[in-house]
Amino acid sequence: MIDTTRFFGAKTERVLAFGAHPDDLDFGAAGTIAAFTTAGVEVQYCIMTDGDAGGFDDRDPQETAALRHAEQKQAAEKVGVKTVHFLGERDGFLEANHDVMRKVVRLIRQVKPTIVMAMHPERNWDRIQRSHPDHLACGEAVTRAIYPAVENPFAYPELLREEGLEAYRVPWLWLYGAPKERENGFVDITDYFDKKMDALRAHFTQHPDVAAMERFVLQQCFANGQRAQLAEGRLAEAFHLVAVNADDTIAGF
Repeated sequence: MIDTTRFFGAKTERVLAFGAHPDDLDFGAAGTIAAFTTAGVEVQYCIMTDGDAGGFDDRDPQETAALRHAEQKQAAEKVGVKTVHFLGERDGFLEANHDVMRKVVRLIRQVKPTIVMAMHPERNWDRIQRSHPDHLACGEAVTRAIYPAVENPFAYPELLREEGLEAYRVPWLWLYGAPKERENGFVDITDYFDKKMDALRAHFTQHPDVAAMERFVLQQCFANGQRAQLAEGRLAEAFHLVAVNADDTIAGF
């Protein structure tokens, strides 16, 4: 098990967090993100699709996308995030192709984060709803972009030639929504759980039964706290932590 407490200090300068849809980050990582921003760490969001196929009301997809952009910005503010990037991909059609990967590489090179967060690229058979195809594509695109493209100056050379974006080595990748057997890091979010819930409530178009959503999230965070062996009643979020460029990393191995 990796000790996550050491990341909430001066060595973590920036976090760039990717989600497939508006609200994905709030379900998977908003408590942890609130802990980061409270510790003085800059966190930026990147939402890869517009969420235009989500919701329960009969409205135009463009109107839905505009609403979901606004919801995500409001939710981000609840946990101390000031910058939200939108890649503008169509909801339900996200793919880990080179167009998307180039956008991801560009943003990572611009932000230069210590930690990149993304959805897990492996299907979760225990709860398949976590494994929406867009979720898997988000994780796959970000993972493939991080290694080797972000740190390879010969990958998408136009980013260097035309925009001056030099290769960058990402230290850590934190994947959320992972299969349980992959989870190796837990963050105690008990003190930030209310902020997480406030962020989730901002996505009003997505919750036909707010009380049921709240019970589900509380149950999941409580179960994570138990698996992390925290004190009774403590709440946690779970991640698959991957050291991309650790102290002992050798290029290509």
